[in-house]
Order: sequence, then C-alpha cells, then structure tokens
Amino acid sequence: MDTFIAEIHDLSKTCSCQNEHNEIPIESIVAESGALNKVAPFLTKKSFKYPKIVADANTMKAAGDKLAELLKADGIKVTSCHITPDENGDVVADEKALVQVLLETGKTSDVMIAVGSGTIHDITRFCSATLNIPFISVPTAPSVDGFTSLGAPLIVRGEKKTFQMTSPIAVFADIDVLKNAPKEMIAAGVGDVIAKYTSLADWKFERYAANAPYCELSAEITQLTLDECVNNIEKIAAADEEGIIILIESLIKSGIAMLVFGQSHPASGGEHHLSHYWEMDLLKNNRPQVLHGAKVGVTTILLSSIYKTKFLADLENILNNPAIQENHEQLLVNIRENKEKIKQIIQEIPDPADTRKLMESLGGPVTPEELGITDALVQESLKHAHNLRDRYTVLKFLNEVLQTEYDYAAKA
Repeated sequence: MDTFIAEIHDLSKTCSCQNEHNEIPIESIVAESGALNKVAPFLTKKSFKYPKIVADANTMKAAGDKLAELLKADGIKVTSCHITPDENGDVVADEKALVQVLLETGKTSDVMIAVGSGTIHDITRFCSATLNIPFISVPTAPSVDGFTSLGAPLIVRGEKKTFQMTSPIAVFADIDVLKNAPKEMIAAGVGDVIAKYTSLADWKFERYAANAPYCELSAEITQLTLDECVNNIEKIAAADEEGIIILIESLIKSGIAMLVFGQSHPASGGEHHLSHYWEMDLLKNNRPQVLHGAKVGVTTILLSSIYKTKFLADLENILNNPAIQENHEQLLVNIRENKEKIKQIIQEIPDPADTRKLMESLGGPVTPEELGITDALVQESLKHAHNLRDRYTVLKFLNEVLQTEYDYAAKA
C-alpha cells in the first residue's frame, strides 16, 4: 500500500478543489500475513528504543503479547499500558482512559503503539499528540476506518466530541491476526464502510445546499473503497485472507481520504451522528457499549429510507412551499439551482432493503432493536442528533427546515 500513499500524495498536489490538503505522514503500510514481524525492524530503522504498547486485555491476547515478545527479542525495551475497562467491561475513550495512558506513558517512551481497534486508536491518537511523540497502528480487527485518520472521537463530560490530532507514522495490519477477529467485528468493519452511502450523500448535499468545502479526490477515494468492499462481500464474509485484505485496505484507504481532506466529512454524516447519540445515551444509562460499525450499519439503513421518503419524494413540494421560502431563502435558492444534482445524489443511495441483505449476509445487525436501542431513543436521536456536529446534512435540513416528524415505531 505504500504505492497508494505515493499516488495520493501526488494527486493531492494537483487536485482542483482549492482546499489545503494535509500531507500524509504515514511512512509505511503493511497489510499482509506476518506483518507483526516487521514492527521491530521499523522501530530500529527509526531509532526508537522505548515503545509503549497501548492495548486492553483482549487485544493483548490477540496481538500485543506476541508483539512484545518480538520486540524484546530484538533488544527493544518495550512496556505496555493495559487500559482499565469500565464497570460494564467496556474500554471507553473517555477522560479516565486518557489520564491512565498519559500517566503510564510518561516521559521515557519515544513512540506509542496502538494495538487494538477503534477505541484503542482514538485513545492512543490523542495521547500521542498530547505527549508530542509519534504512534504506530497495529489493528487487531478490521472493524473501523479510523486507523489512519486524524480524528479522535472521545467522550468528554458525557458528550461525544471529535478532536483533530495526528495520524500514525506506520500501520502494520497482520492478516493472521485480523482473520481471527470475531465475526461481529468483521461485520462492523463492513458497516463502517457502507456508512459511506449516506456520508457521501450528506457531504455532496452540503456542498450544493450550503456551499461547504468539498474535495473530489477524497470523495473519489471513499467511493472506490466502498465499491471495492461491496463488490467483494462474499470473500469478506468468508473471512479468508483475500477477503480480509480487501476489507482492511478499504478501511485504511477511507481513513486516508479523511486525512487528506483534514476532516471526517467523506466518511461521517448523519448516520454517524445518530450512532454518537446512541453511544452517549448508553453511557449515560450505564449500559454496555455496541460496536461502532454495528451502529453505523444500522443507522445507514435507517437514514437511506428516510432520505428517500422524507426528502427526495417530497422535494418539489419543499421547493414550492412559501413558508419555507420565506425563512430559508438562500438555502432554497442553492437547492433549486442544484436540484437535479441533489436528486441524483439521493437516488444513488442504494435501496435500504439491498443494504439490509448485504449486512445480513455477514451476520450483522440491521435494526436498532438488535442493538438494544429502543424506539423512543431512535425517535429522539432522529430529532436531535444533527446538533452534535456543525454539518449541513440532509438530516439537519429535515429537522431545521421541514421540522419533520418521524414515526419509527409504526415501521418496526
């Protein structure tokens, strides 16, 4: 994948979007069997002597213990920080976890190694930037697309907030580790990929409706990774080497699309806002957490239906409603001028029934009920989740302009 990084670096220099692109500081991405064996030579090449592995009990068993042995065998003085789970047994990217890692890493470590999936990476990313030392990514499950991005979504005072921090300097994704990940985490990885159906639609809508910054390069990378994953879903479901390589590379490339643009717009729209809202509610009520990819897979199915029925089907009436025109004149001018483009954007979102079948083929959840999310929470999140981020999604338009009423329970 190092060739991919070089290609994107060159393309970003000639991209016509006129946004300032971020440099890609990732020096190497290794996604192959035995990738763990290449960590020690990389550390030696970079003159790192005191790495700190950040992991939890499960990810230490999956890869951390073996990695520590390999590093010690090369004479590298590695230490580990095992993040303490909460009372539900969940590792949460909150203030407690951040303080633990910051204190245990201290001033002697010269590089951090995130051994885990999304939460471990979010914690490590924040602490790495705070301590001003680099970090290396060692995924233990192909479950999220945030391995290579800048963003660290954290729970701060009970609210989900994303901080733009730093990306890893290298990624070592060992397929021998990843293909043994629990099936639900593989399904979650696909859920995070198919979330691009609605995140890209939201970003394109925001571009035309609210004149938001947009990058064709980042959008194209995201679309290509989505297509690659969906077109090979049977191989991914089989969890063989080829399928897992396709999935982890899709997730890594999606993260790079966010890294280049500098924000998560390509991969995170209304579906992620709903997911964040649910996560905050679970924490507030001291309930066990649900995999991020499982949540956004479900919310993508949910919003795909809403965008097609509540927005697309009624677009002409929306544009011709005098009351809406009076209060949102410039917004409607933008939408009217780009009406055909916006219609096409929503039409291109796959039928939610097809997305549902795709997730079912992996054994993934397809309804909020399967995640333990109540009808009342679904209704509440549909009305308020858009407030979590300052982005002009279709969901935000439905709520702030149309004051849409949702009737999720009637569909259940």
